[in-house]
Amino acid sequence: MGLLATLLGKVLGKPAPTAPTTPTAPTNRTPPTSTGGSNPPAAPTTIPAQVDVTAILDGLAAKSPEKLDWKTSIVDLMKLVGMDSSLSARKELAKELHYDGDTNDSAAMNIWLRKQVIQKIAENGGKVPQNLLS
Repeated sequence: MGLLATLLGKVLGKPAPTAPTTPTAPTNRTPPTSTGGSNPPAAPTTIPAQVDVTAILDGLAAKSPEKLDWKTSIVDLMKLVGMDSSLSARKELAKELHYDGDTNDSAAMNIWLRKQVIQKIAENGGKVPQNLLS
């Protein structure tokens, strides 16, 4: 499991998708003809509930002996959920997220990482305040 999947799992409380799903190609088979029977009713579609990320992370921050600002710092976010926040771990996360900047410029990389991780949290069911997505 990659660092992003681990982080998403810790924040959202569920495993993150490991790869994008691709639809299968349609076949050229003719559907079977109906014999007069009725089709069963379609199952109702449900929209998964969003996870209130702010409540979860603010709650963790309140219990932490350190003052961690997960809203502005990828290092603090990683620490808050119990992950390794070392430079090497952040470089690995950047590689996983296809960062094309200079990983030796840790300030720029950290800013980019925080934005990407918050976006991924939102894409995977996290309810994130709009001001954190920009």
